[in-house]
Amino acid sequence: MKTQPILGLDEAKAIAAAAEAEALKNHWAVTIAIVDGGGHLLWLQRLDGAAPVSAAIAPAKARTAALGRRETKVYEDMINGGRTSFLSAPLIDGMLEGGVPILVDGHCVGAVGVSGVKSTEDAQIARAGIAALAA
Repeated sequence: MKTQPILGLDEAKAIAAAAEAEALKNHWAVTIAIVDGGGHLLWLQRLDGAAPVSAAIAPAKARTAALGRRETKVYEDMINGGRTSFLSAPLIDGMLEGGVPILVDGHCVGAVGVSGVKSTEDAQIARAGIAALAA
C-alpha cells in the first residue's frame, strides 16, 4: 500500500495567513480558498471589500487546480489558444489563472485558489500562501 502526505487544518491556516499577508501588503481585496487533494473545501476567506462573486470563483479555481494537478493558467491558455471544446470538461469550472496546486513529495495534496484582482496577482497571492509550507 502506498502512502502520501495530506493537507491538514494547521497547514491550511498557515497557507491562508501567508496568502492574506501578501494580499494585504498589496492592498488587494480578494477571496482565498484552500482545498484538499480531492478538491474539497478546507478554507474560505473573503477579505473586506472583495466582490461577492469572488467567493464562488476562488473555490472553483482551487478545485480545478487540485483535480487537474496543475495551475489553472494552463487551462485558460489552452482555451484562449483556440481549444474552446475544453470548456465542456466535466467537474472543472475554474479555468482562469489564480488556482495553484500544492505539491508535496510529488503528490498533489491540495490547491489554493484566489479571486479578486488581476489573474496574475491572484496567482501571486496563491503562491505566497503555498510558500509558507516550505518555511
